[in-house]
Amino acid sequence: MSTGEVDFYELLGVARDADAAALKSSYRKQAMKYHPDRNPGDAEAESQFKMISAAYEVLKDPQKRAAYDRYGHAAFQNGGPGAGGQDFSDLGDIFETIFGSAFGGGGGGGRARPRRGADLRYDMQVTLDDAFHGKTTQVEVEVSTACNTCTGTGAEPGTSRRRCELCHGAGKVRAKEGFFVIERPCPNCHGAGEVLEAPCGDCRGEGRVDTLQTLEVEIPAGVDNGTRIRMSGRGEAGPRGAPAGDLYIFVHVKPHDVFEREGSALFTQVPISFTSAALGDTIDIPGLDGATHSIEIPAGIQSGKQLRKRGAGMPVLQGRGRGDLVVEVMVETPTKLSSRQKEILCEFRETETGEECPESRGFLNKIKDVFGA
Repeated sequence: MSTGEVDFYELLGVARDADAAALKSSYRKQAMKYHPDRNPGDAEAESQFKMISAAYEVLKDPQKRAAYDRYGHAAFQNGGPGAGGQDFSDLGDIFETIFGSAFGGGGGGGRARPRRGADLRYDMQVTLDDAFHGKTTQVEVEVSTACNTCTGTGAEPGTSRRRCELCHGAGKVRAKEGFFVIERPCPNCHGAGEVLEAPCGDCRGEGRVDTLQTLEVEIPAGVDNGTRIRMSGRGEAGPRGAPAGDLYIFVHVKPHDVFEREGSALFTQVPISFTSAALGDTIDIPGLDGATHSIEIPAGIQSGKQLRKRGAGMPVLQGRGRGDLVVEVMVETPTKLSSRQKEILCEFRETETGEECPESRGFLNKIKDVFGA
């Protein structure tokens, strides 16, 4: 979609006759969905967030909305039919943020804002035991940091920066293309608004250098696959003294030999003998918390039945309490029997009436009913 085709009502998902409350409600929902803090590194989400913000800035103001309804985006073009003596100069910053001033026609502007450093991602693997207890660990990250020689300014010590003569410090230049006036970064200062008298020899004028940093990371108890830990200001340093981005630690929990995890619950399968299943028993399961959890096996339990131990699972991340330990019973048929054991089982079979295994008897009755056997 070109900038000239963007419809503010469609961006906000409201009808053209929507009242102020409907506009505000729709804007809040979409702003929450596409906010950069919720979508780090997602350029498309960031662009969408900026567009809906611009649309709301126009439509929430009755005068601007009336001009937009009548003339569309041309209302905010200098000399456009919607200008009509109205002062829409305050919209310049809005459209500059969204469309690179494609809808602004004025000249000049203030000095370019420093560009924030990029966010970084680090993928960390932890064991299920680490996820249960939490831990403090160290990671090594190669990241751009402020240059010590020029203290991040990009200028050789003893020299300074001066205003760019081409863009007069604005960091951008404008050119008219048909109906629109397009802004682009200044080719002379690359959007900085200033040029260096002499670039720093160590960072080549960038104000930052690549270094290997060792950082301490707190892994909270209860983390799961995909948990994101934000370390503010630990990302790439911004160019020429601009603020640094953030470092995001993405946690990946390694598979465990005994337990499988689902949310805050721990699952495990336990084989039991057919005598334990028939007569009932108690089994002990060692937990990640170091305790032994006793599970009561009721007499007559069937294979696949799940038994639950409340509060013996994983800690709830940033919450209180723990999930459950879920034990799935698997009844094991013996494969090696002594002569005496076989005699006992034969004696038992001779005493069977069919009431001992109602499901088996029910299935045999169903066969008889269907096939007349």
